[in-house]
Amino acid sequence: MPRTDVTEMPFARLYPLLVNKAVKKGRTREEVDQVTCWLTGYTAEDIARLEESGTSYGDFFRNAPALNPNRTLITGTICGVRVEEIQDPLMREIRYLDKLVDELARGKAMEKILRK
Repeated sequence: MPRTDVTEMPFARLYPLLVNKAVKKGRTREEVDQVTCWLTGYTAEDIARLEESGTSYGDFFRNAPALNPNRTLITGTICGVRVEEIQDPLMREIRYLDKLVDELARGKAMEKILRK
């Protein structure tokens, strides 16, 4: 069975996985929405609406209203890959969100996650 490109997968299928990862570690949906809003410029209401739509994960990032300029401060590894070394700009944006949710799940303070 061929692997599906993550950018083609439905946002509504992938975002709940990020939420579940954080919730299992004692964080909340609201916190996941907060880091997602910080990164992309969407509002929590936008995210909820997009979960009900057929938007792909790639289009979620491609159409982000205001990518945070401080996102380039996100460094480290996710799935064994250094996020700052990812060449594909779209995949780097996707991995930024993965990294933020990973930091959230590990109990990092929100102030540090949001690079304040």
